[in-house]
Amino acid sequence: MVRFDDLALFMRTAALGSFSNAAREAALLPGQVSAAIQRLERELDVRLFARSTRSLRLTAQGEEYLPYAKRVLATLQEGRECLRGEADALQGTLQIAAPSDLGRNVLLPWITAFRDAHPKLSVRLFLSDQLTDLFRDPVEIAIRYGRADSASYVALPLASDNRRVLVASPAYLQRHGRPRTLDELAGHNCLIYVLGGRLYDKWMFPVGGALHQVNVGGPLFCDDADVARRWAIEGQGIAYKSWLDVCADVQTGRLELLMPEQPGEAAPLNLICTHRKQFFPAIRQLHEVLKERVSALTALLPQCAL
Repeated sequence: MVRFDDLALFMRTAALGSFSNAAREAALLPGQVSAAIQRLERELDVRLFARSTRSLRLTAQGEEYLPYAKRVLATLQEGRECLRGEADALQGTLQIAAPSDLGRNVLLPWITAFRDAHPKLSVRLFLSDQLTDLFRDPVEIAIRYGRADSASYVALPLASDNRRVLVASPAYLQRHGRPRTLDELAGHNCLIYVLGGRLYDKWMFPVGGALHQVNVGGPLFCDDADVARRWAIEGQGIAYKSWLDVCADVQTGRLELLMPEQPGEAAPLNLICTHRKQFFPAIRQLHEVLKERVSALTALLPQCAL
């Protein structure tokens, strides 16, 4: 019979990439983790990891089995939460992945306040612009821009009407002038974003029921969305950002909206999970809090930009 503790160690080993790291996290010896994986492999009659002296990686069977293991443990967690009752204090560990800019400048104080309101709850927050693999990485939920592109995920909307906007600082506009049309962007310093080796120098705008592509360029490139925002505030160029990322900057005058009559590309924000059974009380309550706060920000987006 499969042991639930062995399943948990299998998941953590897959996420951390080594028996030693998984053992350190669980306060065990590496040999104990290795023994747990071997028990699980014997029970399943498959090899879950390909081992060598220098590396440890999931086999094809391990990759296939991982989401099922995660689902089983999520179901057990759901059962525990049901037995405690939703009226009880939230407890356990909530692991959240979020984009760098949104996470640091918007979500961080909200998540901190949520944790303060539930002292028995522990929060692990992972900020990165790289897309989190919810099946392999040590997270339960991800806050993510864009539409869910996989039937493997469940997406709960946080801001369905959020869009990207063009922004620049007053200092930049004073030095370089204000672009009046999309085509004029080609003559400006645009802040270019790089992710996963891909250069995002083609900005898309909805025009006449279709997407209009504008090729942009500039002397500054970065792979962190928060850096692009900071450069824009410092007057280094024009940024094309989610409204949620720059709302506070526009409200305080650090940045100005450009061509507000031109709608930007849709950038819906969702809370992503691998399965509905993983929506524990802590996740459901966090979703409600974030949706309420995010809705207050999207309500500030000028109607002409929608």
